Amino acid sequence: MADKQRTVRLPKNPKPKEWLAKDHSLGYIADYKPFNFVDGEGVRCSIYVSGCLFNCPGCYNKAAQNFHYGQPYTQELEDQIIEDLSHDYVQGLTLLGGEPFLNTPVLLKLCKRVRKEFGHQKDIWSWSGYTWEELLKDSDDKKELLSLVDILVDGRFLLAKKDLTLQFRGSSNQRIIDVQKSFKAGKVVIWDKLQH
Repeated sequence: MADKQRTVRLPKNPKPKEWLAKDHSLGYIADYKPFNFVDGEGVRCSIYVSGCLFNCPGCYNKAAQNFHYGQPYTQELEDQIIEDLSHDYVQGLTLLGGEPFLNTPVLLKLCKRVRKEFGHQKDIWSWSGYTWEELLKDSDDKKELLSLVDILVDGRFLLAKKDLTLQFRGSSNQRIIDVQKSFKAGKVVIWDKLQH
């Protein structure tokens, strides 16, 4: 008797500009976690946006895939994030989700304010199911958000490549990219503090 082949379900793979924030984002926030140590280097303030279409099997934050999950983004929350970031011991802001690049109406406003108030004294990290290459071919709002980010952890979470020993990543296909150095070099430049 032949072994049944097991079907491996994969995340969805959008074409460039197939998924647009203006069509999907409802401006909801799944969570906000100030002063944490797990979402990037140093002490971070992390905003988890609601809504993701990648539907990666094994997603650690499945509830946040729903664009209606959580609470609407408010000016009060934005002001609180800016206040929390103002502490000297806070290194920066982290964008997670859900999918940050499908929530550009909220995150562009926030990231522009971070740059206005702090310049580059505070760094911005983002996780995304999109790859660097996909973002460069996508809509202007996604490219604008990318231009405001310092470090991008890119790519779908792949259950078959799950590795809990990796630094700041869930699966080995994901990269930690120095965004600003990559723009200058015209190619992907991996974060120089990568340990494994």
